[in-house]
Amino acid sequence: MSETSPKLRAELEGIPTYKPGKPAAAGGPVAYKLSSNENPYPPLPGVMEAVTAAAASFNRYPDLSCAALVEELAGCFGVPASHLATGTGSVGVAQQLIQATAGPGDEVLYAWRSFEAYPIIVQISGATSVQVPLTAGDVHDLDAMADAITDRTRLIFVCNPNNPTGTTVRRAELERFLDRVPSDVLVVIDEAYREFVRDREVPDGVELYRNRPNVCVLRTFSKAYGLAGLRIGFAIAHEPVATALRKTAVPFGVSQLAQEAAIASLRAEDELFGRVGSLVGERTRVLEGLRAQGWTVPDTQANFVWLRLGEPTVAFAAACEQHGVVVRPFPGEGVRVTIGEAEANDIFLKVAEGFRREL
Repeated sequence: MSETSPKLRAELEGIPTYKPGKPAAAGGPVAYKLSSNENPYPPLPGVMEAVTAAAASFNRYPDLSCAALVEELAGCFGVPASHLATGTGSVGVAQQLIQATAGPGDEVLYAWRSFEAYPIIVQISGATSVQVPLTAGDVHDLDAMADAITDRTRLIFVCNPNNPTGTTVRRAELERFLDRVPSDVLVVIDEAYREFVRDREVPDGVELYRNRPNVCVLRTFSKAYGLAGLRIGFAIAHEPVATALRKTAVPFGVSQLAQEAAIASLRAEDELFGRVGSLVGERTRVLEGLRAQGWTVPDTQANFVWLRLGEPTVAFAAACEQHGVVVRPFPGEGVRVTIGEAEANDIFLKVAEGFRREL
């Protein structure tokens, strides 16, 4: 028998592994998971009933076109149904966008550090990542990003608010950046955390897309809507891009359970706003508490905070876990801490205070 392995694409060599947030240890000291930016609340009213009803027919394929959900989204955002495309979370749609725009010899541009899936999905496509460092304040350096555009640039990600820093770019600077981008380069405004934004100067990407054919907006039901486990997100883009997304979608990738849950979630808007408001209030409390302890923490418009710790990052994460909360460390850089239940946030603040005294 030959021992020769099947030939695989060279582009797959060295792809970094996506690192999900560490779960709370079963039976261990960790009681709260603050590592994955999940919503701590249970599903919105009507969602469990919709999912339970849909479960009775999961021997059947889901609606390939997600027609009912697309119609609901079109009404919510005031966009044509033909400008919508769904996928397995916003990261699934992001991968479809790269498949539709970039391959070997092409470049995909984004800030760094930003969403850690970007370099993975770019490398899978065979394209080249061009990473532009964040500013000293952990914000996108849009001038440097514009300067980095070449004739090989095919797609640009702008994560707003940025994951993992929570920082944002504001309307004037983003519009100025978009004016510099060639019209044949797709700009993807990744707004996974849009519902948590309270700064009025942070633009709604949907408004920017309306008169810019090269702008695409990503949204997800995983964060504010609390459907992370059902994997459903969507893009709003002009018809050529939306059509390309439908071509690159995995057939039947979005389950009927996810579709029905998303529709029910959209119809529970009042409850959603209440829950998001509570989390934003907790975000303010945590941010102010950390600053009162002496930490330098950037303003955040997401459902998490970012502590740039450098070398002590892993030790800080270990201290949190020892006291009952698990956070997301980026070794040598910092930790991202999801805003969770008040009890979890209290534990985190107590650990941060003690750790700060030891520095």
